[in-house]
Amino acid sequence: MKSRLKELRAREGWNQTELAKRAKISRQTVSLIEREEYMPSLLIAVRLSRLFREPIENIFIFEEDEL
Repeated sequence: MKSRLKELRAREGWNQTELAKRAKISRQTVSLIEREEYMPSLLIAVRLSRLFREPIENIFIFEEDEL
């Protein structure tokens, strides 16, 4: 799974700590998602989707073989 989280965070001018506070998750979780080492829960994905005003599938992109 690819993540556009870092790109979207930069677009808003937020650092990892600020995004973590807004999404009610830890900064470490933000870092893991950005490094594509952690697949977020649906709840976290929805929170991020709402924060960035983007559909979930525009934030997290799955390769066809992952589906």
